[in-house]
Amino acid sequence: MKSIKALSLCSIALLFGTCAPILNQFGKTRSGTIAYEYAAIRRGVIEKTVSSSGTLEPVATIKALPRMSGKVERVFVDYNDSVRKGQILAELNTDMLKLQREQQAAQALKARANYNLQLINYQNLERLAEKNLISEYELKSGKTTLDIQKADLSVAESNLRSIETEINQYAYITSPIDGIVLERAINEGDTVVDSSSGNSSAIFTLAENLEEMRIMSWVGELDIASIHEGQEVRFTLESLPGKNFSGSVESKRLMPSVQDSVVSYAIVISVENKDGSLLPGMTCSVEFIEERKENILLVPNAALRYQPASLSAAEISDMIFNATISGMSEEQKALALERRRQTQADSGDQSAQALNQSQRNGLTGLMQSGGPMPPGMPGRGAIRQQNAAGSGGTGGAQTGGRQPSEQMKALWFMDENGALACVMVQAGASDGSYTEAIPARGENERELEEKQIIVRERIR
Repeated sequence: MKSIKALSLCSIALLFGTCAPILNQFGKTRSGTIAYEYAAIRRGVIEKTVSSSGTLEPVATIKALPRMSGKVERVFVDYNDSVRKGQILAELNTDMLKLQREQQAAQALKARANYNLQLINYQNLERLAEKNLISEYELKSGKTTLDIQKADLSVAESNLRSIETEINQYAYITSPIDGIVLERAINEGDTVVDSSSGNSSAIFTLAENLEEMRIMSWVGELDIASIHEGQEVRFTLESLPGKNFSGSVESKRLMPSVQDSVVSYAIVISVENKDGSLLPGMTCSVEFIEERKENILLVPNAALRYQPASLSAAEISDMIFNATISGMSEEQKALALERRRQTQADSGDQSAQALNQSQRNGLTGLMQSGGPMPPGMPGRGAIRQQNAAGSGGTGGAQTGGRQPSEQMKALWFMDENGALACVMVQAGASDGSYTEAIPARGENERELEEKQIIVRERIR
């Protein structure tokens, strides 16, 4: 919950007891009254996602093509009909085929008669050859004629079986799978072309099972490393607003697609469709869940970027330093203060540049950088000694061992005396609007929860 309050400040206490007046007793600066906007540090869930879009498709689609040319006699199914494997979908006219069958049956009968006659003739030639009444040439000629007649009979019978197959099988378009009819491209009276022809086209499109579907999505090369098989996916449909669906990554295809110099990869997402609300061709808005954290402390990203405009860079640096060493042991504090005095003496004019850098990158980012430290900041050697010394804080078990990192940020708030103060947190996962706030050394999560922090300020 956010609210806007105007508060008056008298002064702000700095690390060495100096006092810099910021607001007078009426809550005004030289330019007007400062109004702060607050937000509470709250617990919640944060997700880091990769967004994309995709299209719903059946897991498998089969196109039924005719195996012979002919005129469509009858169509037995329509759009959205459920079919079983082997079920007749349509029938082609077979009148001409039946006539051809009669002709071919006569040809087969004639070929068999010729073969039987030649078989008798060859048997007689064999008996004559045994008595040396005919030459070997006459015997072999009779055998050759018999073989020819046998081949003619085989051809005639094969042609007859081919016609019968067309009449009894190819004239009926059957379903190759158990599924549902997505598309019907023929009507009774239409003429279809054999699938072996280049002019042939599918007359039925069947889906194997619409209870299991998939989404074809594309992810750019910058995000593809965040996608892996089995990853949880959430998606929505424009046709069903307010309703969320889930799925998982089935596969990541390695063949890239390049359009306008943008490289992307196809991602196959498997989804369930038990209630039948998902239809083929629907457009989806997809979110791949890269990281998810629950029951964590969240702060608005604006609060992490906020710095009091009424404080100078040196004052901000002093207060951040004070907040940083608050959880250290006495030995570590002494080491940090010594390092600070050395930095103040040695940095010279470069300290101003370091202060500007600290405002942009945060305290600990500067501690680990290669530039000079701002006045009062412990150097990199001191930080390494502090880390080696172990935890010097007094916080809970979850936060006592926090180590400095370049993601340390300052959160600003008003203390019980109405003065500006800050607390250091480590920035964790972010979704672009909110960021995980991990308590720094010496802080406890319970102390941070529900704390009202400043998001932004306005001067009225």
